Amino acid sequence: MKKELFYYDPMLYLSTPEIPFVMGITATLKEPIEGEKLEEAVERLRQRFPYFYVRAEREGDDLYTVPNPLPVTVRNTWKPINLHSSEANYHVMAVKYEGRRMAVEISHAMTDGTGFLPYFKSLLYCYLSFKTGLKFNSDGFRLPGDEIPKTETEDPFPGLDLDHTELPIYQKQPTKDFIKFGETLPADARDRSIFYLKLPEDMVMRYCKSNDGSPNVLIASLFSKAARDVDQTSERPFVSIIAIDNKARLGNYDSYRQFAFTGFVDFPKKLNHEPLDRILTMARGQLILQTQPENALQTVKNSRDGFEQMKPLPLAQKAAIGRQVLGSHMATTSISYVKSRSFGPLDEYIEEYYVLGEPSTAEVLCEITCINQCFFLAFSQVFKTEAFLNDFIGELGAIGIPCEIMRKEEYKLCGIRYDDISFEPEG
Repeated sequence: MKKELFYYDPMLYLSTPEIPFVMGITATLKEPIEGEKLEEAVERLRQRFPYFYVRAEREGDDLYTVPNPLPVTVRNTWKPINLHSSEANYHVMAVKYEGRRMAVEISHAMTDGTGFLPYFKSLLYCYLSFKTGLKFNSDGFRLPGDEIPKTETEDPFPGLDLDHTELPIYQKQPTKDFIKFGETLPADARDRSIFYLKLPEDMVMRYCKSNDGSPNVLIASLFSKAARDVDQTSERPFVSIIAIDNKARLGNYDSYRQFAFTGFVDFPKKLNHEPLDRILTMARGQLILQTQPENALQTVKNSRDGFEQMKPLPLAQKAAIGRQVLGSHMATTSISYVKSRSFGPLDEYIEEYYVLGEPSTAEVLCEITCINQCFFLAFSQVFKTEAFLNDFIGELGAIGIPCEIMRKEEYKLCGIRYDDISFEPEG
């Protein structure tokens, strides 16, 4: 019997060796990681999160997820490997640790930040339970033995009539001509690096509440001012992509599937001379217009319709379209805010936690998290110069928000290889 894919299933062909499209979550704990206990925790969670313990299987012109009984790799090194290769036991997920730091990385075609965070929280719960011998309060965690609700694994939006959705009042078309740092940088200035930043939550939220802002809009607005400091001659607008969690907008907080869509916020050059509070109001207004329920419904409908159009295409062509979309810069920066302020009883064991992603659709990517009264920003870029980062930190300082650089390192997310699957026509 032929298998069937649905529009809400993982589109694994979006992850390719050329554009890996991999994401991850990382945490620094207060004590060194014990590898054997971490391995035990990873294996225990297979029962509760079976949809992450999978490999890809080709049938016709589609890739399907099927159970992978091999263990997920847990390695004591930050050195990257390729997912779905022999190194990763053909999983699309892998775990690593060094000292007090640990990370889980996965194909972004499988899930998004809000879909993957429950797994990471539960992994920390199991690991710290094994390590400390303590029985923590399990409220808010998804643990072995718990029933897996249908909302988590089946159609995320079963009650939506996507064929009769109202058109949104406002739909913003992406701006094509925007500030691109790469155009002014020589070839040898291209690089991939990531900076881990720490901001005090109380100062950020106090400023946001006083000035009609939110953390993601504040960061986007400060980025726009920093961009003008770096490139003072450009007349083009600065554009930020801001992630929108349509699962939350439409009431399903359980689904693991990748349904983080985006809004676009434009900052014309003339706006740079306005007070920051007015810039925030303008940016927030743009984002609000793009996050109305009608927009969320329309985005899901477009996702379904696009899937139906792609369905009959050869697998190689689907992958090529995915590479083109994910590899083309659609904005200057991309910002995502995974909203979770606490891991409950685990908070006291955690020093830092970050979401990791690849700067693909924008030259700069900023992933925002919050825990223990601190915002943590994973700031990654595709060029060597630190001028933009330094100007951003300067803009934070100008409004009284200190920023600590916790560390800088080369970008070391996993790639993906599909050792045993050909994307060329079968036969």
